[in-house]
Amino acid sequence: MELAYVTVIGAFIGLALRYLLPGRTDYGLFLLPAVGGAVTAAVWVGLVWLGFKFDGGWIWVISLVASGVASILVALLVVRMRRIGDERRLHHLSGGRA
Repeated sequence: MELAYVTVIGAFIGLALRYLLPGRTDYGLFLLPAVGGAVTAAVWVGLVWLGFKFDGGWIWVISLVASGVASILVALLVVRMRRIGDERRLHHLSGGRA
């Protein structure tokens, strides 16, 4: 049951970061919540396999911090790659005039 809670919280962290980070017009609404939820669930399960207890505080902290870090990295990388691709496409379509 805790896995469901922590996954939803991780998705909300991703959603909050979508509105706190610049460049949100370069990716979709559900990208960061999906990344946040998926990373939180994967880290949680990995920590359980390593022996962390469900009711321990560190499993929550590590899982939720990993969610935030992954969401930030994805947002920054997607924005950077999207802008590079857009500039390259504009240059190609304008015949080198732009």
